[in-house]
Amino acid sequence: MRKQMAYLIAIAAVALAAEGAFSTRAFAQTPATRRLSVDDAVRMALEQNLGVRIERLNPELQDFLVSEARSSWAPVLSSTVSNDRSNVPATNAFAGGQTNIVNTSLSSAIGLTQTLPTGANYAIAWNSARATSTNFFNSYNPQLNSSLSLSVSQPLLKNFKIDDVRRRVEATRKDREATDFNLQSAIVKTTRDVRNAYWDLTYQIDNLSAQQQGLDLAKQLLTENEKRVQAGTMAPLDIVEAQSEVARNEQGVIVAQAAIKQAEDRLRVLVLDPAAPDFWTVSIDPADAGAFETRTIDVDAAITRALDGRTDMKVARNTIERDQIDQRFYQNQRLPEVDARAAYTTNAVGGSSLTPITTFPVTGALQRGVVSQQGFASVLGDVLSSAFPTWSIGLTVAYPIGTSASDANLARARVLASQAELQRRNLEVQVVAEVRDAARQVQTNQKRIDSVRAARQLAEKRLEAEQKKFAAGIETSFFVFQAQRDLSQARTDEARATSDYNKSLADFDAVQLAPLNAAPVASPRQTAVAPPSAGGAR
Repeated sequence: MRKQMAYLIAIAAVALAAEGAFSTRAFAQTPATRRLSVDDAVRMALEQNLGVRIERLNPELQDFLVSEARSSWAPVLSSTVSNDRSNVPATNAFAGGQTNIVNTSLSSAIGLTQTLPTGANYAIAWNSARATSTNFFNSYNPQLNSSLSLSVSQPLLKNFKIDDVRRRVEATRKDREATDFNLQSAIVKTTRDVRNAYWDLTYQIDNLSAQQQGLDLAKQLLTENEKRVQAGTMAPLDIVEAQSEVARNEQGVIVAQAAIKQAEDRLRVLVLDPAAPDFWTVSIDPADAGAFETRTIDVDAAITRALDGRTDMKVARNTIERDQIDQRFYQNQRLPEVDARAAYTTNAVGGSSLTPITTFPVTGALQRGVVSQQGFASVLGDVLSSAFPTWSIGLTVAYPIGTSASDANLARARVLASQAELQRRNLEVQVVAEVRDAARQVQTNQKRIDSVRAARQLAEKRLEAEQKKFAAGIETSFFVFQAQRDLSQARTDEARATSDYNKSLADFDAVQLAPLNAAPVASPRQTAVAPPSAGGAR
């Protein structure tokens, strides 16, 4: 028995020494403390949390994909300048030269083309050139050419209301909305995680307080027993149980202190900026520790709000709308291709006009004089005044014979739309079940608080009664220790119930806005980078 007593005393001494060393180190380091309310923690997380900051970039990235899809409607300006020279042999009497023909040309062209959101295409081109030649059949040498042309094509059936470009633009806009829903879901999830981590930290702090109070009671009883031993009213062996109880409570305090540090790290990762120099050293002091506020739960209103505004419900509706875009596109692609086309061109020629050839065949060196000179300004004037116009109006009709790829794609799109609608209805059932369960947890935890609070009050009264019996010598210290343990557990249970109630409120608020354990929506980036073909799958 003496060996057992000595062993327990040694354990208590080691525990006390460890506590003293821990307190000394804590005092020596004295880390900075930041006092935070739960609302402050949420606000800081939404500003500094890396997950939220990453998710905020996705809408910006998707904006670039929308711009990429819309770039198909951007006008394209093109220009060309070329200088050509050719020297070809004359192969017959009508070639325009006796032995060879030398042609030189300096030309330029500028054009503008664009596809319009109506499906129409237009092209405007202006060309000019200066050419010289040894061909004696030419009427001008040098010869100045200029032309202005305009062509327009407008689909009347197929690609009229929607085409591949408009389909991609609308699809990328829907994908852009999906990234907004992902961001909202990330914000809701982060807010919920911060609140839960905050209430976990407050619970661990309250649990440490309960463990410390139990240790103080055990130490107080040990001191009283030691006085009784010195007074001769208690046997020395009776203090062994008190020393063992002190050692057990010290272990509980040490474990509770470590749990606080773990809970604090979970909260700091969510709330604080990792780039801050004191990120790992600052201590967080919850200003709302032990907060309890009774709230009336309106389940029907919560269900209505969830079905209306939850991010997964929005994603489901977004998917249906995206399928409708595909159906409209493939339905349109089944129509005949009827395109109206119109073109207009005006040309003009100028330069040095030569005397006409009056004899044929040409023998010897041909000498031709210049009859008149027409400069480039005169040529340009003829172009702008439409001196030599050319008009063209036409209609193109095309229709595939038999089943086309658009028929198969339309049937597939309709099946996908039906599937998406069934998924939405299934999701509605899940949402209602989740909201009802979250509301039930709030109501259950609220009742738990009333129960554990009454249990803690009764445990305090029981300990007081056991202490009076022990002081009167009616009962042994065993019953006092048991009452102390029950009181410590009751205090811990009360702190846990309060924390669980606050966490269930956070879950109830979050479940109306986003799924509690939802993965992000599949990134639409892959569907928008490569434009789908008219006959391809979605």
